[in-house]
Order: sequence, then structure tokens, then C-alpha cells
Amino acid sequence: MRKKNLLFVTPFFPTFVRSDIQLLQETHAVRINRYPWQHKALAPLFFFLQFFSVLYHIFRTDAILISFGGYWSVWPAVFGKLFRKKTLIILHGTDCASIPELGYGSLRIPLLKMACGLSYRYASDLVPVSESLAGTELDFDPAIRNRFQGIRHHFPAVTTPIHAVHNGFDPDAWPFEQVENKAPGSFLAVMSAAQYRLKGGDLIAAVAPSFPEYQFTIVGMDAPETTHPVNLRFVGKVPQAALARLYRQNRYYLQLSSFEGFGCALAEAMLSGCIPIGSSVNHIPAIIGNNGFVLSKKDPGMLRQLIDQLVHVTDPEKWALNARRHIIASYSLAFRKQELTQLLHGHAKQT
Repeated sequence: MRKKNLLFVTPFFPTFVRSDIQLLQETHAVRINRYPWQHKALAPLFFFLQFFSVLYHIFRTDAILISFGGYWSVWPAVFGKLFRKKTLIILHGTDCASIPELGYGSLRIPLLKMACGLSYRYASDLVPVSESLAGTELDFDPAIRNRFQGIRHHFPAVTTPIHAVHNGFDPDAWPFEQVENKAPGSFLAVMSAAQYRLKGGDLIAAVAPSFPEYQFTIVGMDAPETTHPVNLRFVGKVPQAALARLYRQNRYYLQLSSFEGFGCALAEAMLSGCIPIGSSVNHIPAIIGNNGFVLSKKDPGMLRQLIDQLVHVTDPEKWALNARRHIIASYSLAFRKQELTQLLHGHAKQT
């Protein structure tokens, strides 16, 4: 049986995008359309070139899948509509938000918001990685005044069907050994320098001095030039194997985001046996389940109390194993593959 031809459009290749490509290559002949859109000065050139590229390939394409809404999603969505090709846009978070207080969200930029709105209107289906991206109210971070976020809030006139499909994870890529291999009082978080406030790096820095006997580590960014606690260390960007090793070495994980499309690093850490504290935003509480603690407000005093509770849990091995089992049961690659395939074939329930 002939594999259907899928045009896969993405502006870059984070781990979860590469995972989707690998999943869909099992059932589709995947052709990737990608330009280096991060070079913003060249975006008009890429927009021009992509017009002809998508037009050329549209006649050999059975369906289109776009990862992230943006300038790169306009022509695929327009031509998909024009030539009646099933067109999905996977939404990851920044393409559903405008939070100027934190400098976050593609929808802060008027022209980019216009491109997203046009794409969302012409797509066959919108596929956010969590239900919260359809619509959510943020009350965790007092600095955020624009509390209402999500597709339905920012684009109330868009009637395109919305189907949430959670990210999936390979347990073998994030192994767990034993709690005894994890240093007591060791806390880990993952973020880039641009995400420092968004992901709660400032909150970690605020509480670390209260626990001088514990070690806090932030992966993904170098140490800022400003002073920081002596028990807070920064590790720059690392490859996946090194990140998996850091997960295995640390006993606890902090996901203190003010907004989070899904929380892939949180799920990876839990697969690796880290016991989490997460913020009460978006899909984070669902990922944690009953296997950690949820911080209801961005408040240093409240976080100190939760850390005290976390480090005194009885039977941490059981907590770690349950965290891993929860992610395996709830966020499998097989289920994501099934859901995306059903959507590409036109069979799915609307969120």
C-alpha cells in the first residue's frame, strides 16, 4: 500500500518536532519544508521562496502538517485550503499567547499575529499540545495583567475545529535508575536565558539562599552577569544524553512557569524519576498528577513551604517510580501517533 505524501512545515527542529517527524515517517512519505526563519531580516525572502516551494509540491501532497503558527504557516494553510488538502497546525504555546509583561508570545507582534490568524482560519484543524491552549486564565504570576490567553481568546472569530493532542515521550530515552543515585537536596530546572522569568528562574534564585544545604541547578543557560546564590549553578545548553544524565542525578525538578504550552522537560524529568514541584498553570498540574506538588502562586514563601514538604516525603523511591509510571501511562508516543494519524485521515473528536 502506497504511503500518503505529507508536507511537514516547521521553522526549526526542537526534540518534539523531530519526534513527530519520526512518528509520521512510519505511515507517510514525509517531505520537510523548512527555512531559517529565525533570521528575521530574511523573513520576507523566505516568505517569497516558500510560496513557490509549497505551490510546486502541493500537487504531490496528500496532507500538510505545520508545526507552530507563524509566517511559515500562511502559504501552506492557504494552498491547503485552495487545493482541498487536509492541513493541520500543531500549536505549542507561544503561537497562542501574548504576554508583553514577560516579553513572551508570538501574538504580541501585530504582523505575526495577523499571519497566525490567517493560518488558523484556513487550516482544516488546529492541534494544540494541551487543552489549555484553546483557552486559559492565568492567575499564578501577579506580574501578568493579560490573564486570558489561548486561541479562542485571541481569535474569537476563528471557527476552525480544535483537537488537543498531548506530546508523547519515549521512556527509553529518559531512563530511571535508583533514587540512591540522586543526590539528596538536589533540584533541577531547564530553561534558556530568554525564558528566565517566564520559567521561574527568578523564583528559584529568590528561595535558594533559604536552603544553603541544597543544590539548585538550571540547565540551558549560562550564569547571568547579575549576582546569584552560591548554591545556584548554571549549566549551558547540553545534548540530550547529557540532559538525561542530569535528570538521573537530581532528585527533584522545578517547573515554575508563568505560562507553559505543555511542559516537555517536566515530563522528561518525571520519566527520569524526579519528584516535581510545578506551577498551577496550563497543563502542568495534569502532568504532575498526584506525583508531586503544585505551587498556586508565584510567591517565594509558598515555594519554601513546598520544598520543605518535598524533601521530607517518605519513601522517595515510590514517589519517583510513580512519577515515571504516570508519564508512561498518560503520554505515550503510540497514542500521539494514533491521534495525529486519525486527524490527517479526517477522524477525530473536537476539543
